[in-house]
Amino acid sequence: MTTTDDYATYIASLPRVLAGAAALYRDVEGRVLLVEPNYREGWALPGGTIESDRGESPRTAARRESAEEIGVDVPLGRLLAVDWTLGAGRPPLVAYLYDGGVLDAAQLASLTLQEEELLSWRLVEPAELTAYLPGSLGLRTQEAYRVLQSGEGTAELENGRPAAGPVPTP
Repeated sequence: MTTTDDYATYIASLPRVLAGAAALYRDVEGRVLLVEPNYREGWALPGGTIESDRGESPRTAARRESAEEIGVDVPLGRLLAVDWTLGAGRPPLVAYLYDGGVLDAAQLASLTLQEEELLSWRLVEPAELTAYLPGSLGLRTQEAYRVLQSGEGTAELENGRPAAGPVPTP
């Protein structure tokens, strides 16, 4: 067996990890933009799977998904949170959450939902996020909003809860 074969075998033996990225958009009143998927119960943030097989980075994925899902294609702000999430019946997920910025009334009025995936959108008060977003997604989003408001660095999370405290911003 060649070294190339050994390396390929090694790579194939590694555990599988999913990766996703989303953006945290707010209105001028500080409410968070959520979207309602048609393929599962509950609400979500604009975002989705990172297409790493096409060389996509988490930031690029969050921007692409936002453009596809809600018609918003703007440069994203800083990384607010990274979350390592274990799930039943699926591999672990590494989720990246970026600051999408504040959308004004005109931008909100011109949102265009991706009909293949989304039913509707709504603005939610930060204190109500866990009532709309299931499990670690709700906790992740609340922690990202807290980090955004406080000016702290990126939150390192495990299942939506702080793992080791905020990582300082360089």
